[in-house]
Amino acid sequence: MFHRLHSRGLIVYGHDIFMAAASFLLSVYLRLGLWGFEIYPERWAAACLLFTAICAVVFWPSGMYRGVWRYASLNDLWAITKAVTVAILIFAFVMFIWIRLEPLPRSVLLINWFVLMALLGGPRFFYRLLKDRRIDFARGNRTKGRVLVMLVGAGDGAELFIRSLRSTPESGYEVVGIIAENTRRVGREIHGVKVLGTTEQIIEIAASLRSLGRAPQRLILTKDDMDGAAVRGLLDTSNKLGMTMARTPKITDFRPDNSETMETKPINVTDLLGRPQVPLDRNSMERLVKGKCVMVTGAGGSIGSELVRQVCAFSPSKVVLSDNSEFALYNVDLEMSEITPGVPRYAQYLDVRDAKRVIRVMETHRPDLVFHAAALKHVPIVEDNILDGIETNVQGTINVADACVEQGVGVMVLISTDKAVNPTSVMGATKRIAESYCQSLDMTVNGSGTRFVTVRFGNVLGSTGSVVPLFQRQLANGGPLTVTHRDMTRFFMTVREAVELVLQASALAAGTTEGDGEVPKGNICVLDMGEPVRIYDLAEQMIRLAGHVPGKDVAIKIVGIRPGEKLHEEVFHGSEPLVSTDCAGILLAAPRTADINDLTKAIAQIKAQCSAFDIDGSLTTIQELVPEFSGSRNEARTAASA
Repeated sequence: MFHRLHSRGLIVYGHDIFMAAASFLLSVYLRLGLWGFEIYPERWAAACLLFTAICAVVFWPSGMYRGVWRYASLNDLWAITKAVTVAILIFAFVMFIWIRLEPLPRSVLLINWFVLMALLGGPRFFYRLLKDRRIDFARGNRTKGRVLVMLVGAGDGAELFIRSLRSTPESGYEVVGIIAENTRRVGREIHGVKVLGTTEQIIEIAASLRSLGRAPQRLILTKDDMDGAAVRGLLDTSNKLGMTMARTPKITDFRPDNSETMETKPINVTDLLGRPQVPLDRNSMERLVKGKCVMVTGAGGSIGSELVRQVCAFSPSKVVLSDNSEFALYNVDLEMSEITPGVPRYAQYLDVRDAKRVIRVMETHRPDLVFHAAALKHVPIVEDNILDGIETNVQGTINVADACVEQGVGVMVLISTDKAVNPTSVMGATKRIAESYCQSLDMTVNGSGTRFVTVRFGNVLGSTGSVVPLFQRQLANGGPLTVTHRDMTRFFMTVREAVELVLQASALAAGTTEGDGEVPKGNICVLDMGEPVRIYDLAEQMIRLAGHVPGKDVAIKIVGIRPGEKLHEEVFHGSEPLVSTDCAGILLAAPRTADINDLTKAIAQIKAQCSAFDIDGSLTTIQELVPEFSGSRNEARTAASA
């Protein structure tokens, strides 16, 4: 392969040297005519050879042969411009020293610059034009049977898609128009395809094309950062028009082969729920993790395993993976052995409710950074297993936090949930108590100097137990899709987005970010998650994505709110004033917590009540610790004692 490419480069190099000689002779002819060669013919011949030799020396190292003619671009034009300019200047200097530029008119040099630019650049761009337009030569007999599509987004993605179609004669698509997000580019063209209007005019545009016998069959998104609400609106519109919807691959969707074909992908639920993600400071995350010992509790879960993946990418000195599920621990350890085999890791079977075992693991590995993701998180399960929820979410967090203080851990990060705000479930109330304990420790002067950071976010898209996998499973079985309430809303975020928030918050607390941005003690970090999504609308859209009609092909069944569920989630409590940060997309909730000594006494009481299997007493203490807890204790008791 290298030899073949090198040979092609030599052929192009030879072409350019020939063009250099031809350009000099042509420039003299354009300036002096044929009679000009009759004056000092020996000097003209010598000057031509000199100019050609100078070009040969200048062209090779100029970068003109790193580009591919098939993809000739402005970068290639710039390389040609620099090389030609340098060659002309050197030639003028040498000729001045040699014969004081006599009998060479000064204008020949200027003419030669333009002629050589044309002779070098012209063949390159004509070759690209020939390649890119080859599909159009046979367009008349190839359009039959193609899928007519409209592109949404009048930018680089649309240009790349159209260019890819033209370079692929066997392509199955024909673009009938482009839809822009605003009016700025309406009326313009991209590779001969007109921008017909804006997203608000899709219905009218589709009707106009239908009247011309060019009705689009598919809507293709060419932007990978389009707002989720906008994508949902486009999906509704496409369904009204009887069109399917797809998107071009994102830049991160690497192809496994070298094909130039641009393939489309179906719109998935991530596109519907997504929004433009705020870029975070990955350099500060690397400074936080690189060369450090990092421990992750709950490492086999959705958040924990993604934490492990991202942490290992920042070259820690070692990673301690802990979980009380042998299968989950085995899976994440096996995955990391394949992805980052060079990072030392230790798989520790650990139940965070066992305080002695937690301390033993930390004594052995001496972590610098601890991510506490272990928890019981499913609301109905915790409602039916109240004591286990308290022991895991409250006592487990206390065990990890106290061990961090004892072992002098630099930063401990608690993974919390929006269900801890005005909780209506035991799970939410226990996570609020865990938040309070870590906030209190962070605001208390301790000899270890451990920073405690609490990170709170909404539902994680695609995690175990979340609504999306449930809907997907119900769709596979033919329905119905079950929704607890028609008006129920939730905040959603991707697993990757949630983990980046965790790492960014940790970097803020540890002071590895640039500037003065740091998490004040006791504050809670929350991602700005935009607008909540109505679950009923999500169910309808997932049915449409599967090619069905909601209510006709697949039913949606309202099953009623389960014990502990809220109709609408919140991310901030009314008494948690917002504090700004230097990191876009991250908000801080100011602390609201009790004195650490009072909190410790109450937690000791609830621990004793759990040991005595006193569910009623435990719930009473929870209510005292979290006054805003509004769950029905009678329902909880009944469920627990059934």
